[in-house]
Amino acid sequence: MKNLNLLFKKCKMTLTDIKNKLTALKPELHKRFGVSEIGVFGSWVRGEQKATSDIDVLVDFDRTVGLFEIMELQDYLEETFNCKVDIAPRDSLRKYIGRHILAEVQYL
Repeated sequence: MKNLNLLFKKCKMTLTDIKNKLTALKPELHKRFGVSEIGVFGSWVRGEQKATSDIDVLVDFDRTVGLFEIMELQDYLEETFNCKVDIAPRDSLRKYIGRHILAEVQYL
């Protein structure tokens, strides 16, 4: 995350806004970062978000990516949404928490 101010920035969007923007970005995310699937989970999906909540994004990649590429993807999405974004690669989910994430994720 390049900008620490995003931690305290209010995210002035709705879940529909987030999903529409991610859907529109899918071709670019695939081309630049190898994102093959993307979805939203967490407080936004459960309707428990606060003004300062981050956007939790689950991603699958069509190629092997490293930590720096994931960080670049996070920076790109944070700049695009102008609020904090957390990236969760699907293949990195731990068994217990992963089960909960996969149960609520809304793929786009």
